[in-house]
Amino acid sequence: MRPLRSLVHRHPWVLNVAAYGTLFSAADVVQQVLSRAHQDQLWCTALDLKQTAKVALVGFTFHANFNYVWFRALERLLPGANVSKVIVKVACDQAIAAPITIGAFYTGLSLLDGERDIFGNLREKFWSSYKAGVLCWTLFQAVNFALVPPMFRTTYVGACSFVWTAFLCYLRQRDAGDATSHLFRTVPGLAQLFPPTAPENHMNQNSEK
Repeated sequence: MRPLRSLVHRHPWVLNVAAYGTLFSAADVVQQVLSRAHQDQLWCTALDLKQTAKVALVGFTFHANFNYVWFRALERLLPGANVSKVIVKVACDQAIAAPITIGAFYTGLSLLDGERDIFGNLREKFWSSYKAGVLCWTLFQAVNFALVPPMFRTTYVGACSFVWTAFLCYLRQRDAGDATSHLFRTVPGLAQLFPPTAPENHMNQNSEK
């Protein structure tokens, strides 16, 4: 552990950004593999490596660097890990950083895909993504600010983002309402936060008649 700490102290930006960006990119590969396995496709011949490269570009150039700077700034403004500081840090993260990173993900990939309306995906899927993010990241960041040393926080968030980015990549390829409702409606108390889309509501009403 001591050699690792020494290495991170010498090269904090490079190691944190490299770890975060690698995990961010790997999340898209995992999402593609799981999606193709569900569709009974041969994942090794069906992977969209261009898509993974785009996710990697967004992750390395923006998300990794943003999180590195953000956590350092937050720690300087609110040093310490007592309960009140952790609560304020988590609140700041969800109010400021979360909308920025979600927006950068959708608009960045839309820009790289050459879409005419680069904000279309963001308008359609921001709210579903943000609600899901609050549920996940409130816990992730509470652990981060309370227990993880500042030098490792970007890497820790990269590990958490592995799961989160896989979800965003999955959501970006599908209808926002259907994707989030299928994932969260089975959790007690969350059904009202993630209602099914209108077509599904219509089908449910027909089945009741």
